[in-house]
Order: sequence, then C-alpha cells, then structure tokens
Amino acid sequence: MRVILTTDVDSVGKMGEIKEVKNGLAGNYLIPKKLAIRATPGNIKVWEQKSNIINKREEGLKAEAQGFASKLEGVSVTISVKVGEEEKIFGSVTSQNISEALKELGFEVSRKDIKLESPIKALGTHDVSVKLYQEVEAIIKVGVVEENASEKTEEIQAVTETEPESQPQEIEAAEEPTEEDS
Repeated sequence: MRVILTTDVDSVGKMGEIKEVKNGLAGNYLIPKKLAIRATPGNIKVWEQKSNIINKREEGLKAEAQGFASKLEGVSVTISVKVGEEEKIFGSVTSQNISEALKELGFEVSRKDIKLESPIKALGTHDVSVKLYQEVEAIIKVGVVEENASEKTEEIQAVTETEPESQPQEIEAAEEPTEEDS
C-alpha cells in the first residue's frame, strides 16, 4: 500500500515521503496512529500544499535550535558524587543528573535529549552530546568530581604545611657530628 508519512517514522522514512509499505503495517499501525495517510491523488495534492507550510515551520525550528546550540556549546557543568576506595563512584551520573545541572545554569534540556552511550562511572571531564533538533547537536563538558574534594584538599594542605618543618630538623640532628664520633 502506498502511504504519505505525516511524521518521521523509524525504519520507514521521513515526513512527507511517499512509501510503499506492507498492508498490515499501514492498516494496523501507521494509519490508525495518524503517522501516515493513504497516497491517493487527492491526498497527494493536499499534502503538497501542507508540506510547504510545514517546511517553513521546520526551518524556523531548526534555526531556533541552532541558536540554542551555539549558547549551549562549550558549557561545562560539575556534578559532585560520593566516591569510595580507589576513586570508584557510588552509582553513576545519568542524563537526568546532567539535565538537572543544566537547569541550575538556566538551560532547559530534557534528559531524553542528552545522548549518553552509558552512564558515567568515572571521575574526570567527559564530553556529552545534546541533540536539540534533527541534525543539530551541541557538545557540553561534564565534570565529575568527588563530593568532599574541597575539604580533602584543605586537609592535605594543612598536613603538608606541618610536615616539612619537622622533617628537616630530624635530618639536621642526625647529620651533626658528636664528640663520641671523633
């Protein structure tokens, strides 16, 4: 059966294409869900008129998405996580965590638009793709840091400041010759 796709359908085609599909797919899925209409001569003429309007709207949406992508490009977010021994993260950083961090910075991005191959399970900086529209993506930096990293840094600095003073004195005392050595 020949149909005109009214929306993009995975593994079938893009909106506006006229496709030859199996009768069962068209009759049981595409047409009842309003994903396609029959490709009759009357429907083809009507669709051509609608497609011009739809194409203009699509161009506007794409331009808007590109503008948002330019603002989002290069944005970096930092997510604090609990870390165990050997710097292993408890749990993982998901697209939901990234979406919430972006929201705090004033960027409304759905978790579904954040493309992670798998949840982030390591500390460090990761490049993450955000799909804003068809063929419009932005890359953001996601920094995953230890939750109490600033406190530990202060503790390490306090320890290193006291240790150098005590070590040289011990070394100097050991190097001074005594009367018994002569």
